Amino acid sequence: MFLAFNLEQTFDVARLRADLARVEAADWVPHFNRAYYEGDWSAVALRSIGGLPRRIDPSPAATDFRDTPHMVRFPYFQEVVAAFPMPLRTVRLLRLAGGSSIMEHTDVDLGYEDGMVRFHVPIVTSPLVEFRLGGQRIDMLPGEAWYMDFNQPHSVRNTADIDRVHLVIDGFVNDWVHGVFAEAASRFDADQPGAPA
Repeated sequence: MFLAFNLEQTFDVARLRADLARVEAADWVPHFNRAYYEGDWSAVALRSIGGLPRRIDPSPAATDFRDTPHMVRFPYFQEVVAAFPMPLRTVRLLRLAGGSSIMEHTDVDLGYEDGMVRFHVPIVTSPLVEFRLGGQRIDMLPGEAWYMDFNQPHSVRNTADIDRVHLVIDGFVNDWVHGVFAEAASRFDADQPGAPA
């Protein structure tokens, strides 16, 4: 199955960054898992457990996911999320500040085979951001959309002097997701590095 692949759809970087500019400093919540990172890793919950604006954890056991009050403030983020027509779990902005690192770790039950998927849409990034998944470096460009199997070990080092910000969308596998994987299988040879595992 796939380790990581980019979807064919892309998004307007200028509009993504215009919505990002509407985020206020007080909206950012430090990431809950301090054991996994050094520096500043934080999130803004656009959809969360119970719709709570400061609830940024994506607990696999939870079922009550709702948009937070933040979501209505960001019209283009709403459009982007609507382009992923699957039952949604959490939707977050994740920011890794310049000079910060996320140590290698795995997430539980967060792969296609588990019935849950996570998509990343980079908004601000840099060639100096090193994202590794399953031992492979994955380079993502602003406006792209990526699936990654986060059951695999992954880490991030941001050695740039800018923050790296992604829109991260978690959802349940449905027919649309099956179609995304079928389309990816038709594009990639199973032995191509950086695409299927």
